[in-house]
Amino acid sequence: MYYINEKQIEERLHFIEFISSSLSKLSESWDAGDPLKQLAQERVLHLAIETVTDVGSLLIDAFMMRDASSYEDIVDILAGEGVFSQEVAAKLSELVKLRKPLIQEYVGFPRERLQPVIAGLPDVLREFAAIVPVFIRKEMI
Repeated sequence: MYYINEKQIEERLHFIEFISSSLSKLSESWDAGDPLKQLAQERVLHLAIETVTDVGSLLIDAFMMRDASSYEDIVDILAGEGVFSQEVAAKLSELVKLRKPLIQEYVGFPRERLQPVIAGLPDVLREFAAIVPVFIRKEMI
């Protein structure tokens, strides 16, 4: 029998709508010269990364998948286990690769441009949020 922290997963999956909506609004109103927009972009990308990897880690732990060696590996493991398609995995990998520049190399982060990963990310995040509960139900049978 698996122990799934459904409450934590559900909270994070609901939060994805807030992140997706914020990404869409940011993209629509992008102003490269506005430092608040630049910082908002960084924070919403960071929240997207943490949310996806938190849910991924919870799934890996719950279903006793192999241990992840990195943030990128979380996405690879989930794709390998059939949680989502390779197309979703590619976009999520692109997102997760921004973690180090955002968190450790923030001084040199190219904040004056809208990050390319944002295009299509709201839809991918919503798809991720819809797929995870389906995967959990399937695995619990």
